[in-house]
Amino acid sequence: MELAFTGFAILLLLILLRMPIAFAMGAVGFCGFWYLRGLNAAIATVAERFFSTVLNLELSVLPMFVLMGNLVSRAGIAQELYAAAQTMLGHRRGGLAMATVVACGGFSAVCGSSLATAATMANVAMPPMRKFGYEDTLATASIAAGGTLGILIPPSVIMVIYGLMTETSINQLFAAGFLPGLIGVLFYMAAVRWTVWRNPAAGPRGDRYPWRERLRALKGVWAVLALFTLVLGGIYGGVFTPTEAAGVGAAGALGLAAMRGLRWREIFEISVESARTSAVLFFILIGALIFSNFVNTAGLPEAMLSFIAGEGAHPMMVIMVILLIYVILGCVLESLSMILLTVPIFFPVVAGLDLGIPHKWVLVWFGVIIVMVTEISLITPPIGLNVYVLSSVLPEVPTTTIFRGMLPFITVDVLRLMLFVFVPWISLALPRLFYG
Repeated sequence: MELAFTGFAILLLLILLRMPIAFAMGAVGFCGFWYLRGLNAAIATVAERFFSTVLNLELSVLPMFVLMGNLVSRAGIAQELYAAAQTMLGHRRGGLAMATVVACGGFSAVCGSSLATAATMANVAMPPMRKFGYEDTLATASIAAGGTLGILIPPSVIMVIYGLMTETSINQLFAAGFLPGLIGVLFYMAAVRWTVWRNPAAGPRGDRYPWRERLRALKGVWAVLALFTLVLGGIYGGVFTPTEAAGVGAAGALGLAAMRGLRWREIFEISVESARTSAVLFFILIGALIFSNFVNTAGLPEAMLSFIAGEGAHPMMVIMVILLIYVILGCVLESLSMILLTVPIFFPVVAGLDLGIPHKWVLVWFGVIIVMVTEISLITPPIGLNVYVLSSVLPEVPTTTIFRGMLPFITVDVLRLMLFVFVPWISLALPRLFYG
């Protein structure tokens, strides 16, 4: 156990020294396994992880969903989603910020990336909000918070990685993430409403559109809704496996891109960008699996379970401690790093707790919970990756201004997290309905 903690400390040090996380996890895992089992066993473990990961058919879901998200981002779909939401909500006080949240939720559903959602919606939603005199605090905060939905609303790359690391059904994880994502949109809209109630000048009313304009705007998003329904409906209905659904989604996104006039040169550039992103994800995942081998061989999960049993700690108290650790780590690490570092340690512990949840659903519920707490880390200082993405897209807005507007959104995020921690059946309703 002491060796595992030493390895974890060295890993954090290497990350703080700016070593790429894939190489940091791989190096610590390799050296730790070498110490425990010898050089030949360590080399064999690394080789096995490389080959098994690259040849794993299920992992083809990653590049396909990445390609789907990149095509959607470049096809102008975000503008259509925002236009539809704006015609419906823009005339209300704070309505453009609410429309931003709704559009972020819709864009996340076909993009799957929080950072891409935040960057894209910053260019789409910020000009209209400035036109109507929205304060930068509310405008930027609604974009940054809405962007976090990208890692929860399916299809989610983070959910896929969690499922592969814990051998949890990706179908069930996608089903479990849908209701929390929808409730997240509603909670963020409530945060906007609370903000403009306290300070009406923060979000003035926009234009009121006639129903003819609203219906015309809704017609513009039919293709997005059709793609979302096809991918998720196929998964939930048992028509597609997640891998097949990813291929169908990528093909559908390619069709949308072609319909919107993307040239072959642009599609080639998107494909190259997707290949680069996928290669990075594969290297990170391989490094995480090597590190996971070391941690499990060092006996850290078993030692933690023994300690918990010996102390007689209540299972829910253990969950709260784990969530607190995630909140602390979220202040210094970005979301993917946090998931990859902690899941190998915590998921065996959680699987061994008596939480009053049927055993087959424990890791599905835990996956939703840790993705939600990871969402919070995307908008909290000092890292707040979505905030820094906005800063790069909107350099004229100080980072402190964005963080200042985040408090209502972080508050409702914490309330939503506690809701799903203590009422797990909400997130498990759809998985039990479709796969129970």
